[in-house]
Amino acid sequence: MREHPDHHDAELLLRLYDLRREVKLRQAREWFVKEFHAKTFEEVDQRWPMGSQENAFFRMVVSYWEMAASIVNHGLIKEEFFFENTAEFFLVWERIKPIVPAARGVYKNPFQWSNLETLAGKFEKWMMTRAPEGLEAFRKRVVGTASGKT
Repeated sequence: MREHPDHHDAELLLRLYDLRREVKLRQAREWFVKEFHAKTFEEVDQRWPMGSQENAFFRMVVSYWEMAASIVNHGLIKEEFFFENTAEFFLVWERIKPIVPAARGVYKNPFQWSNLETLAGKFEKWMMTRAPEGLEAFRKRVVGTASGKT
């Protein structure tokens, strides 16, 4: 494994960033951060049913970050380099974590969103070595936005 990120890591990271700037994905990400605070998979189905714009936003955000996590998990971007440049994937994981077991059951797919889960675990360990208080503050802020606090 390479010790340091190289220009390929940078190019791919910039490409992922570029995709995040796409208008529809920006809208979806904004909605997700402000509005998605489901505690159960059933709540997701009730509040944002298939065919709704919000359901499309949910799928867009989660699938984007699942794809990005897969790229990092396969070593195509150095983890530390990725972690130094974004934590949004961790916010997404923290928000969907409560619904994952039920979603895996409904879809009969024990690997549903497993790339995000794996990368979030690695990020937690990385943060614990660098800024353990930062990890806890981030979690509180993510949970705090669910109740209107920031």
